[in-house]
Amino acid sequence: MKRILVVDDEPQLLRAMQINLRAEGYAVSVAANGTDALHLAASNPPDVLVLDLGLPDIEGADVIRGIRAWSDLPIVVLSARQGSADKVEALDAGADDYVTKPFGLDELLARLRAVERRSAHTPAGVAVIQTGNLLIDLGAATVTRNGKRVHLTPREWDVLQLLVTNRGKLITQRQLLQTVWGPAYQEETQYLRVYMAQLRRKLETDPAHPKHLITAAGQGYRFDETPT
Repeated sequence: MKRILVVDDEPQLLRAMQINLRAEGYAVSVAANGTDALHLAASNPPDVLVLDLGLPDIEGADVIRGIRAWSDLPIVVLSARQGSADKVEALDAGADDYVTKPFGLDELLARLRAVERRSAHTPAGVAVIQTGNLLIDLGAATVTRNGKRVHLTPREWDVLQLLVTNRGKLITQRQLLQTVWGPAYQEETQYLRVYMAQLRRKLETDPAHPKHLITAAGQGYRFDETPT
């Protein structure tokens, strides 16, 4: 049974989430503030965290950063904040997805399934790719840059893995969205722009002029193994 931790300071929402997620087969824990969330995440790590940004004691983005210091567990943000700056901050802090309140249960469940999805095998072929200052180990799901480990969120890794295992080939926006997020998100191209920007900041020497993570305008993306 998948264990999920829901963090929100709205008692009615917490109760509704407990009832509905338990009905879907999740073991549900709840917290009403960031301090309790960090404690529960460390003492009894869940399989996935659902987190409100507007907590009474600690900003949700700081909770994400605290957890990312030691864990790659999937994090889905729930928030009434609709500004792009809040979304970018949460994603930059390490969140895997962002759901705006009010939301439907079906949408949330779909997003939970998407962040839980992991590749269970290493694709055939070379498992370790070294190009420029990057070392990408597909088997260990790790990336080092200039000899230092780079933290990627699970969703960032999923995007990078798909591009790297098809290096040199154009992967369309729809293919990326369908593979990484699921069939319901084939038109959500803004997701790709945000995540590609994050990956470039982490992996490229000059994010504004990428050598590896290349955009084909209006089409998709590819990973170039050898800088041009």
